[in-house]
Amino acid sequence: MDTVRIDSHPTEYWHLLDDGRVQCDLCPRECKLKEGQQGLCFVRACEGGEIVLTTYGRSSGFCVDPIEKKPLNHFLPGTPVFSFGTAGCNLACRFCQNWDMSKSREMDTLADAASPEAIARTAADLGCRSVAFTYNDPVIFLEYAIDTARACHDLGIKTVAVTAGYISPEPRGPFFRHMDAANVDLKSFSESFYHKLTGAHLQPVLDTLIYLVRHTDVWIELTTLLIPGKNDSNTELNEMTRWVVEHLGPDVPMHFTAFHPDWKMRDIPPTPPETLSRARDLALSNGVHFAYTGNVHDSRGGSTWCPDCGTLLIDRDWYRLGEWNLTPEGRCDNCNARIPGVFEASPGNWGARRLPVRMEGGRFA
Repeated sequence: MDTVRIDSHPTEYWHLLDDGRVQCDLCPRECKLKEGQQGLCFVRACEGGEIVLTTYGRSSGFCVDPIEKKPLNHFLPGTPVFSFGTAGCNLACRFCQNWDMSKSREMDTLADAASPEAIARTAADLGCRSVAFTYNDPVIFLEYAIDTARACHDLGIKTVAVTAGYISPEPRGPFFRHMDAANVDLKSFSESFYHKLTGAHLQPVLDTLIYLVRHTDVWIELTTLLIPGKNDSNTELNEMTRWVVEHLGPDVPMHFTAFHPDWKMRDIPPTPPETLSRARDLALSNGVHFAYTGNVHDSRGGSTWCPDCGTLLIDRDWYRLGEWNLTPEGRCDNCNARIPGVFEASPGNWGARRLPVRMEGGRFA
């Protein structure tokens, strides 16, 4: 734990310990900090006998992305999403694909500054239907994310959390109450994997998923990055997908995405496309209605198919949408089966574009 000089924003989820330290109650790590120390996430610190957030209003960058890149395939397909993150993370994944931001311990990474209201206005000005808290986990900048979500909702803009779901029960409700959709990163279905490769635990993530399905209206989709030899066995994939069907239901979409060597796991080869197709086939055979492949060119695996009659509903080529066979009410145009998700009468036409955005003086430049 580091000792640094910080600018701070007050937080709520913490309490004093008998030995004078302060315990952060945001996530299951429960970091216990002395004055001036930071938790593992890097962005929550002890100052003046309280836990403060050191990255409020500061971002590692803004970008307009296709919503399918989050990935979300059943949430406003084809529309642009205004994406941003900060720095730090409350997991320690050795395979992190966004390590330059999530593992950063340099405040200089946070080049852009913007208030929640400025983010919402900019998203509206750019025609975005939603704002995504992504790149690093929004759980650790909960206060900034919630205030931004409120500002977005005031302008009719929806909000998306891209998260590992590693959050304690008390803040879980207030955080997700302000989210319209979430892509939760279910990194593995093995406690050993979580402990050795992420420094975290599996059960709190499963608890978050069950909470989201049973106690909220948040639209959720799951993503699992398949790492060769680590979490891609048939045994584990069968256990994971059967658990999803039993506890979350068959309509929660699952995305199986390709790993590329990065951060502290550069000795592992990239995921073969065949592994992703195998995972998708196993998920479908175990009752998952919507299973997708990602980070590879696989039109069939990236498209949405009716689970009742097999009709191609949404054709995807990377992030570009093609054939669209959903009714304005979100039903299969062939058999009238209801397709779960958040759909509009027609798809967006943002395509695969990526538009970096600079904020200067808290405003879109």
